[in-house]
Amino acid sequence: MIVQNQKPYEYTVTYGPFETKRGKIYSSNKEVEHLTIGALLVAGVGLSLGWINGFTTYYSIIVFAVILTASFFLHEIAHKVAAQREGLWAEFRLTLFGAVLTLVSIIIPIKIISPGAVMIAGLGDLKRAGKISIAGPSTNITLSAVFFALSIVFPQIVIFPLAAFINAWMAVFNLIPFGILDGYKVFNWNKIAWVLAFIVSLILLIFSYLLPNMLAF
Repeated sequence: MIVQNQKPYEYTVTYGPFETKRGKIYSSNKEVEHLTIGALLVAGVGLSLGWINGFTTYYSIIVFAVILTASFFLHEIAHKVAAQREGLWAEFRLTLFGAVLTLVSIIIPIKIISPGAVMIAGLGDLKRAGKISIAGPSTNITLSAVFFALSIVFPQIVIFPLAAFINAWMAVFNLIPFGILDGYKVFNWNKIAWVLAFIVSLILLIFSYLLPNMLAF
């Protein structure tokens, strides 16, 4: 076993197979610390984005920031839970570059949210990797559909269409079958599952984008 210490967050990385009891969901104190810092960074971007989008009250800006933060971390937690159910070690960790980039995004017009990711260790195959990878986008698809439905029921609440759009965008972006994105691993595992997930997320993205104009009539 090789253990590498990294600063400034001082988390350890274990190289080699690392299996846990299948189905057990757990968190360490280190993960809670990283999640807390990451949530504050994403919430900061959410507050900035809410202000840019013209929300007129502090309440609406705060609610939007909470929704954005929850959407990002529910995506990550879905990966974590799926991996731990497979018996793999999986916890959220900040990355220095991603955390700094997210911090800078609070004050610049271009918003990039990437404070960290779920780190996974253990023996895996295409099926395992695909099931774990699709868990995140599936969560955003579900959230987008829920916010879309809420927009229909409560058309006067302008946050809901934007929340639906953001979650659909998260799903579409992460399902791109390229590089380290979730879509690459899902595509290699099950092309039918990838096509279905991508089409549904793309439909939600288009309709949530058009939704404010549709509700205006």
